[in-house]
Amino acid sequence: MADEKAQAVKLKNEGNEAQKEGRFKDAITSYTEAIKLDPSNHVLYSNRSAAYANIKQYEKALTDAEMTIKVKPDWSKGYSRKATALQFLKRYEDAKAVYTEGLKVDPASDAFKKGLEDCDKELAAAAGARSMTNPFGMPGIEQKLLANPETREWMKDPEYLMLLKSLKSDPNAIGMKLQDPRVMKTLSVLLGVDLKLGTDADMENDPRSSAPTPQKAKEPEKMETDEKEMDPNKKKALDLKTEGNAAYKKKEFDEAIDLYSKAVELDPDEMTYLTNRAAVHFEKKDFDACRTDCLKAVEVGRENKAPFKTIAKAFGRIGNTYLKEKNYTEALVYFKKSLTEHRSDDILKKKQECEKILKDQERKAYISPELSLEAKNKGNDFYQKADFPSALKCYDEAIKRNPEDAKIYSNRAAAYNKLLEFNRAVKDANECIRLDPTFSKSCVCHD
Repeated sequence: MADEKAQAVKLKNEGNEAQKEGRFKDAITSYTEAIKLDPSNHVLYSNRSAAYANIKQYEKALTDAEMTIKVKPDWSKGYSRKATALQFLKRYEDAKAVYTEGLKVDPASDAFKKGLEDCDKELAAAAGARSMTNPFGMPGIEQKLLANPETREWMKDPEYLMLLKSLKSDPNAIGMKLQDPRVMKTLSVLLGVDLKLGTDADMENDPRSSAPTPQKAKEPEKMETDEKEMDPNKKKALDLKTEGNAAYKKKEFDEAIDLYSKAVELDPDEMTYLTNRAAVHFEKKDFDACRTDCLKAVEVGRENKAPFKTIAKAFGRIGNTYLKEKNYTEALVYFKKSLTEHRSDDILKKKQECEKILKDQERKAYISPELSLEAKNKGNDFYQKADFPSALKCYDEAIKRNPEDAKIYSNRAAAYNKLLEFNRAVKDANECIRLDPTFSKSCVCHD
């Protein structure tokens, strides 16, 4: 049993790595194998649910999320997985119920609170869409009709109430009921406009209908003009920005900075003057000044409801300064912030580049031949005691500490053989030979 659980953990870790690298189907395979070995591990179902969601198999993601809750009902992550799957399936009412259950487990969860808000927004948007096609389906129509003196009296009539109910359930019937003056009046009240539709009978009874109505000469349409002209300071700031752009293209950076600075003074509520000045600082390799301007631009942009794309650009530029300085940790922070505001393929590529470099740096920093030898010797001790799962764990650590030592792969291959994991044994034996073709033992014996 202990061996199976240890193997399940190893498979889970393999699944996690695959998921991080975007190999979601491989991750699902690893989690599935792990579940067979340890079906009571709630994390396995949760992780597989996330992998299914990533390949848009939301029903399967939902099933695994439900299993997560069943195995460990006091773990909040299960509720998050289930609610997320329901949201993808557009089952917002069900998702709200799950978020509410999740808050009972974790009352302080901001993610659950935000999830409830998102579901409410989606439900409100759906209701709004329905109301656009059917005014009788709008929320609160009873209050509107009771507020109007004429329709208020009709609300006492059961027949009128039945009419409202039928039009609410069947919007296609509205066109057939337009000759009913009550329907026209009701529409006028609900839509807030005066709808008057003359009938054929009205025209026949109107003596004026027999004579042609004299046409009044049509007045020429007036051109629409802005009553309020642009603020002189804002106009001047725009002109300065244009001049600054021209100077920037000519690589007259000091001149460009001076022009953008004057624009900022004239119109401090426009963030693009700051981001443009930051671009000049970037070209001059004055990265501290660039970051200062970008952070100020984000602050100004948020206060004045600037487009998300523009704010993302400021965060991305900060990330670029850190990338130039080879500070990959800080660069990654700001690339992620940029992508949160607006997705950009260029920024996404740089984010992935930073993640790869940091992972490699972490791997190299972990290397220690001394600690690797210590882990290897521990593994050998476990191997001699026939505790092969523990030996594997030690050999894994030894390889992480010194991935170029061929002998460790040979030892791990021998341990895999003992556990009947022949495919993995062959893989380690091949790696051993690759690292040291002269090492004749490979996995034939244990070193």
